[in-house]
Formats: sequence, C-alpha cells, structure tokens
Amino acid sequence: MEPGSPHQPPEIDVGHVLDGGPFSPLQKQTVALAAVSVIFDGLGSQLIGFAIPRMASEWRVALGAFAAAVSAGLFGMSCGSACAGMLADRLGRRWAVIGSALLFGLATCVVGLAQSPSSVGWFRFFAGFGIGGALPTSTTLVAEFTPARIRPLAITCTIVCVPLGGMFAGVLAAYILPSYGWRTLFFVGGAVPLILCLILMFALPESPRFLVRHPERWDELTVLLERIRRPAAPGSRFCDRTESHLRGRFSDLFGPDYLRDPLGLWCAFLLCLFTVYSAFSWLPSLLVSSGLKPADASLALTLYNAGGVAGALLCGWAISRFGSRWPLITCCAAAAIAALFVSQLRFDQHPFLLFSGIAAHGFFVNAVQSTMFAVCAHVYPTAIRARGAASAVAFGRLGAILSGAAGALVLSSGASAYFVVLGTAMFLVLVTLAMVRRHIPASVEEKKQPEPA
Repeated sequence: MEPGSPHQPPEIDVGHVLDGGPFSPLQKQTVALAAVSVIFDGLGSQLIGFAIPRMASEWRVALGAFAAAVSAGLFGMSCGSACAGMLADRLGRRWAVIGSALLFGLATCVVGLAQSPSSVGWFRFFAGFGIGGALPTSTTLVAEFTPARIRPLAITCTIVCVPLGGMFAGVLAAYILPSYGWRTLFFVGGAVPLILCLILMFALPESPRFLVRHPERWDELTVLLERIRRPAAPGSRFCDRTESHLRGRFSDLFGPDYLRDPLGLWCAFLLCLFTVYSAFSWLPSLLVSSGLKPADASLALTLYNAGGVAGALLCGWAISRFGSRWPLITCCAAAAIAALFVSQLRFDQHPFLLFSGIAAHGFFVNAVQSTMFAVCAHVYPTAIRARGAASAVAFGRLGAILSGAAGALVLSSGASAYFVVLGTAMFLVLVTLAMVRRHIPASVEEKKQPEPA
C-alpha cells in the first residue's frame, strides 16, 4: 500500500524538513527567547562577583570567607545542569527552560535577604540550581529548532548571551551598588527573570524534534510545523530518519564507538569553566587587592565579557564555514598566550596593556566556551541531546566549583600566579578538544572543490 493513500497517511521526516527550508519568524522568536533566558543566566551567575567586596566590608570579614558561598553556587549549577537535562528529555525542553528561569529568579531575590556568608552560600546553591539548568536546555531547544546550515551560529548566538549577561551585571552593579547597596542588586537581578517566565509560558514553543518522539503529541506537532512554514497534512505520521540509527540509551555514548568524544568534551568543559568562573567570581576582588580602584576592577570584568561576546560570534561564524576543530584549537592557544602575557605585567604601571590583555583573554576563552555547545549538539542524538549537553556542562561545573576554592588560594599567591593557572588550563582545553573525533564539519560550500577543466 503506497504511503499517502486514503488508508495510510503520509510519513514526514521532521529532521529533514527542519534541516532545510526557511528560517521562519517563529524559529527566530524561539532563538531570541532562549537567548534572553541565557542572558539572565549570565547576569545571575556574575552578580556575586560584584557584590562580594561590599558584603565583606559590611560584615567585616575577609574576602576568602566567601569561597564556600561561591563554591556552593557553582555546585548548585552542576546539580541543576544534570537534573534539567533529565527533565528536558522526559517532559520537554520548554518546561525545563521555564522552570530553570523561575527557580533562579526566586532564589536570586532571596540572596538579598542574607545575613552572613553561610546564608549567602545556601541561597546561592538554589539560585545556581536554576542557573545551571537554563544553559543546556536553552541550547538544546535552539539546536532542535534551527536549520542545519545556521545551527552552529544560532547556538553560539545563544551561548554568547552568558558574557553579554555578565556585561549587564557590570552595568547594573555600577549603577545600583553605590546608591542602593548589594541587597537591591540581587532583588533587581532576580525580579527580571520572573517577568521573563510569564513571557516564556505564552510565547515559547516546544521542540519539534522532541514532539516527533511522542506520537500522542503529533497533533501539536502538526500545528507547530504549520507555524514554522513546514505544513503537514492532518493525520500525518512523523519520523526523524536523520537520527534513526542512533539509540536512545544514555549508556550508548560510552561504548567503544562514542567514548572518546564525550570524554574529550567533558574534560574540555571542566577546564574551560574553571577558567571562566575564576574570572567571574574572583577577577574584581583580585584586581582590587592588587591596588586597582573598584570601578576599574568592574571595568576589567566588563571588558572580559565584552571581548567574549565578540570572540564567540566570530568563532561561531568560523565554525559555520570551516568546521569546529581548528577554530577551537586556535582560540585555546590564543587564550593561553593572552593569560601568560597578563601574568608578566605590573598592573599599576601598565593599565592599558592589562585591560587589553584581559579583554583578549575573554575574547578567546568565551569563543571556546560558547561554541563547544554547538559541538555537543552535533555529537549527541535527539533522544539524549539534552541529557548529553547537560551532563557535559554538569561535569564542567566541577571545574567551576574548583575555581571557587582555587580563587581563595590564588588571592594569597598573587595576580601573576592567577593568570598562569588560567593560561595552563586553556592549554589543557586545547589538548582535550583535539581528542574529539566528531567535530562539526566544514560547510558544504567550503568543501566543494572546483570542477576540473
């Protein structure tokens, strides 16, 4: 019996129709909403770095007293990444994104009520739980909603909102801290994600590649495909042949065919997040202890994030054209060199070189960190994409947790040692990313060879 006959509805390969075709307004809206949720991820995770000097002054404690609080927030991010991935693969990407934003919004507001470093740690753990869940679920949604030709760039534009959120955190801190104090900073930083939750509930659709795996929701999928300009006849049957050869068990990725890629990605995330969160959590405090004014220290972290935005976008474009292997390896090497360059400076004598070196380091580190999510989306199949990306991030958050403890030690060792550690970590990221076999390939246009005469 032929498909499409009155007795058998047509079968539509959702993966095929998504990978080709237009980038519709609803798809653009979805990417934008996911990106906004990640902006608040970056904002929420970096507020603590700006607030610690004020908290320490108010409570008359050393900066090192907040090492446990910083680590607690990062540990919450690790737990949140793992749990959100499982939730996203079971209940859908949409509710995982909304739930993460709701949790980190509420918990960030509560940080403003803290009375001691230990209470900050408890509240930051729950805020981190929500922050950790937002990133992998948002990028998974974007990966499954965009055409293949622009997927790496779309994911990168989403992840680049982490340093963009950090820039907003710097602007917010510069405006609020001097006049209203650190408590108001957390109240405002938590209230905005709560407003976002209301918008997401009405405007954020579910992933079509998730819906295709749930036949009871195919009517919803039919309506969604119509809205993204890929109409399907009522009663159509759906499949995703682009990944039909991939099984849905998470353990499959640790068999002999896949083990090398997850291992390389997990280690790369751990080392890169160690580097990123060492800057997010401790860079302002380190520069203040080295003699810079608090305003200049905040400017340095803002430049770090601004460089990260530019670097991630440029690297995302390069990956779309040339594949992911060599752009990522090049950025790792440049990040290591920039950190080692800064480690040799006298901060009080060379402020321009200091700020330039920090911006360059942020440029290359965030270029790597942001675009690794696109590699995750390429390596992991739909059935476990959210769990795969979330597990890589969750393991990587262990590096962020280590940065909390290491930062307290580095404060007593000096700025030079701090940047040497960051440079060494990025060299090791280079090694681990070189291990990955299934890098994103170059675009079809780049791979075409000229026709013989």
